[in-house]
Amino acid sequence: MSSKDVQQSGTNATGGNRWVILVAAVLVQLAIGAVYAWSVFAKAMQSADAFGWSKSQAAVPFEVAIGMIFLGSFIGGRIQDKRGPRVVALTGGVIYSVGIVIASFADKDSFWILIVGYGILGGFGLGMVYIVPIAMLQKWFPDKPGLITGIAVAGFGFGAVITSPLGQSLIARDPSMPTKAFLPLGIGYLVAIVLGASFFRNPAAPPAGSTAAATASSPKTEAQADADYTTEEALRTPQWYLLTGILTLSVTAGISLIAVAASSATDVAGFSATGAASLVGVLAIFNGGGRILWGWVSDRIGKMPAFMGILGIQGVCLLLIPHISSTVIFAILAALIYTCYGGAFGTMPSTAGRFFGVRNAGGIYGLMLIGWSLGGIFGPLLIAALIGEEKAYTVGFTVIGIIALVGMVLPLITKKPAPRQHQSSDPVVS
Repeated sequence: MSSKDVQQSGTNATGGNRWVILVAAVLVQLAIGAVYAWSVFAKAMQSADAFGWSKSQAAVPFEVAIGMIFLGSFIGGRIQDKRGPRVVALTGGVIYSVGIVIASFADKDSFWILIVGYGILGGFGLGMVYIVPIAMLQKWFPDKPGLITGIAVAGFGFGAVITSPLGQSLIARDPSMPTKAFLPLGIGYLVAIVLGASFFRNPAAPPAGSTAAATASSPKTEAQADADYTTEEALRTPQWYLLTGILTLSVTAGISLIAVAASSATDVAGFSATGAASLVGVLAIFNGGGRILWGWVSDRIGKMPAFMGILGIQGVCLLLIPHISSTVIFAILAALIYTCYGGAFGTMPSTAGRFFGVRNAGGIYGLMLIGWSLGGIFGPLLIAALIGEEKAYTVGFTVIGIIALVGMVLPLITKKPAPRQHQSSDPVVS
């Protein structure tokens, strides 16, 4: 099959119900969002009855996976812009699932298998799959990009809600070998991703029912499509770096609490160990829900005002949370932080699409996810160093809170770039 034929079958396919495609996208995101359930497996691996690993050692596979997401999303996004969404999602899904299955063969003396399987392969495949629905759905729903991409990535946030209890149940079958749980999970993820990705395609034209469809035949629409930025052109604008900085700061703020949520709930607000664990599970719902909420809000009030709210709310809550002894108020503040953390992921894809166009959204936003990797690594390391053995939560959360509040300057100065000049010689990629 020629490159042109592939593009026709994967990119220019006619027909397709955009709501069915949205459901398929959420199914795929639920499978890869299981990465946020890593703490369940890490805790089991630290048990003396299992591997007896230290907390820092058990965190390494997750850190590697988060670091690899950026590489997978960038490469997957570039391929998607040229070949269409289905082939990228299927390829990434296979890599991700095979990595999880390989991780099931790790034991106490083969830590490297977990790094290669869960960390390198799992993280890379996850990144490839993650970027696909985000770029694809903006083309199917040009009338509500924030809300729809928020719904799609909410599936990622809710993935841990499903995998956490399921993983715990599988681990309980053989507590001495918690990695065995990855075998049935990896197979299940593969089935879900293949099923969902089989529906993926880009619209040949703005779908019926969207506001863009009403003007699809006008010369202005065609000129606007040719005015979309390429990845290289987007990288030459200050706006790309400002948006990436906003994402990095939001991730850093939110994940700093996520990294110590259970321990801070116990040490600061007096939760029992069981209560803290239950709180963490409930907070994952706010992570997912925030992606839908802020995606919808950003469509109503504007992208930069939304990001000012996301960073501002996180900053204020982080400043308050170490001084709260009430379990109820602590839970409310933590829920707000989780909501805003998820909200950045629900809002940034449509922001990038509005700034640079959706034609090359895969490559442009895929590269922007370096902010996720940077924040995902830097945030937990910083909060752990600040809190230390002395449990200095006030120092730790105050520093992170101030960083978030200062970060509000970025959306304040970030303006949409000037439209790229029309170049009729550009190839058209739907």
